[in-house]
Amino acid sequence: MDKGRMSSQRRVVNNSREIAITLFAIIVSGIASVMLSVEVFGIWWEGVQKNGLLGSIGQMGFILIMIFMLYGCFVYLLTRLGYLQRQKGHHDDQLQDLEAVYSSVAPSLAILIPSYKEDPHVIRKTLLSAALLDYPSRQVVLLIDNPPQCTSHEEERLLSDTRLLAEQIHDMMDAPAHHYLAEYNAFIARSQQASIDTVEELSHLATLYNDVAQCLNGWSETFPVNNHEDKWFVENILNLPAKEHTRRANQLQRASKQNPAAYNNDGIEREYCRLSRLFRVEITNFERKRFENLSQEPNKAMNLNSYIGLMGNRYQQVQGEDGAHLVLGGRGDARYVIPDAEFIITLDADSLLHSNYALQLVSVMQQPGNERYAVVQTPYSAFPGAIGALERTAGATTDIQYIVHQGFTRYNATFWVGANALIRKIALEDIKTITTERGFNIIKFVQDRTVIEDTESTVDLVDRSWQLYNYPKRLAYSATPPDFGSLLIQRRRWANGGLIILPKLLRYLVRPKIPKRMGHGFMGIHYLSSIAGLNIGILFLLTFPFEAALRNAWLPLATLPYFTLYTRDLMQCGYRIREMLNVYALNLVLLPVNLGGVFKSINQIVTGRRTPFGRTPKIVDRTATPVLYLAAVYGLFAYCAVCFITATNESFWGSAIFAGVNACMLAYAIIRFIGFKETWEDILVAIRRGAGQPPMLPPENIVSDLPHDVSVASEKQVG
Repeated sequence: MDKGRMSSQRRVVNNSREIAITLFAIIVSGIASVMLSVEVFGIWWEGVQKNGLLGSIGQMGFILIMIFMLYGCFVYLLTRLGYLQRQKGHHDDQLQDLEAVYSSVAPSLAILIPSYKEDPHVIRKTLLSAALLDYPSRQVVLLIDNPPQCTSHEEERLLSDTRLLAEQIHDMMDAPAHHYLAEYNAFIARSQQASIDTVEELSHLATLYNDVAQCLNGWSETFPVNNHEDKWFVENILNLPAKEHTRRANQLQRASKQNPAAYNNDGIEREYCRLSRLFRVEITNFERKRFENLSQEPNKAMNLNSYIGLMGNRYQQVQGEDGAHLVLGGRGDARYVIPDAEFIITLDADSLLHSNYALQLVSVMQQPGNERYAVVQTPYSAFPGAIGALERTAGATTDIQYIVHQGFTRYNATFWVGANALIRKIALEDIKTITTERGFNIIKFVQDRTVIEDTESTVDLVDRSWQLYNYPKRLAYSATPPDFGSLLIQRRRWANGGLIILPKLLRYLVRPKIPKRMGHGFMGIHYLSSIAGLNIGILFLLTFPFEAALRNAWLPLATLPYFTLYTRDLMQCGYRIREMLNVYALNLVLLPVNLGGVFKSINQIVTGRRTPFGRTPKIVDRTATPVLYLAAVYGLFAYCAVCFITATNESFWGSAIFAGVNACMLAYAIIRFIGFKETWEDILVAIRRGAGQPPMLPPENIVSDLPHDVSVASEKQVG
């Protein structure tokens, strides 16, 4: 059996029992926190009386760090409780209710897939996942952001292969689409000419559904499986729907023999209509960088904004002095027809959706009382079965974040997670702004002021009284960076922007007459500030001998419920108990990376210069790590070792244990997640690049802290 987590290993959770355990943990942590607060404030007051206020600054710093750490513990415990309560009360809609959309005019749906220099094999899976969604009225658009002017044969080949993907998948689906549309039209003709034979129609439908299953199984047999992500794709995007079609065929065949009266003409027509739509989907490309009057800003937000701003109109291409322009055109001269849509799914080029994603989420949007839902999503999970230790551990943190985000919804504190989401287009229209770029008016729906554009857009939406909702089921999966160099880019981007957005959230919270904002306040403030607070706090605890701030073990007791339930959740997600140590070690080794992102936020706040959007590479080979971050990681290990020696010499045994454990965990993380051999290779890459020599790794595998136009052009987007 694969040492990685397999989807079948996810444990069935007794929600009632877990809710009781969580409530008990909250009570224990709460009592310990109160006792701890009494103790540390008493010690601080003694210090103030003895040494004055300035002499107790260190103690005050410890109190602030302690409060923030306990704040994080309670956020996790409360979101876990909210997640379990939502799971216990959730029931999926009946399939027949969801499929009622095939008997009416379904809301139009556009699935937008932004892509930048992505591996065509990765995009192909995402396009197929989107094209095979079980939904009657859908269009799929690949938003290619590769520069149209290629600087190498490799870039030219990549762009050419990417452009061909939509056509290739359309060709795959064209024959079955026409076949089942013809079957639907033939049924309509039969039903209009005479009374239909229900038994015969049900039997024929069973045959057609078996044919669909055989088609999907045939595709799965020829699809290349190179890794665990490919394996998941074949099993869940091709084989699982094939099994469902076979099950439905058997159900229809039984009904034709045992209970044909259960199906009337409308029910049979719905089945034919569904068959006719399974493969019928419009798949196109769009490249905004080919037109000078569209935004050229190098980030995912403006790639999406450019297309959304064009939806619902016809355009023609005209040649200006500076290049091609896209302008409004009439029916006769329009070359580009951009269909409008009531709903939009944004989907990262390395993310995959279960086939019922659209049916489930559109159904939520259309339920009475949900008219102000702007975003409905299911936070993505990690692909199961990763073999590499770093990818598996990073995936574990992703699966834990799924629980946290689901819990946010319990407290009306949902945040938009950009890898996948169903969006009501009129909500985007409500928050759009118009800016100027190179003399052109540019529409922005999703702000690109920060590199976590989905988080800032959350505040924009709730500020306009829109709501966001996490559907309590795992319906989306996304890739996890497989090496430290690519993980560094992703996590540094995640760490950058929270402090910039925090003032906007605070302004929203203090506005009068805004209902249901306490959840966004309590959860959101921690969500935006936790990376900065916790990573700075760890450095502070290493430096400050905290024995002076404690007289007993209330702090370990206050945090024990958090670590215990975090470990329990990892195990229920299918991971081993030792993965908790791996997660802690990974967070330690990412401390310089997270602080790098925080400092970029501070730099933007002070200077006003936006941080370039660093796309996460998705490549076959390893991504080199910048020497600056390697030095920071090894320096942090040395600092922990020095703190351990210093605390031991001064008999600060609590601080010595803390520093010693962190030093050991960092050493383990360096060996496990970075590697000495890889460290040396990355140093040689930096030396050769500094000397102007060709690097040992291909250019696209090098991560750089150079200006955006030098470094980002060679990176490939994951999310």
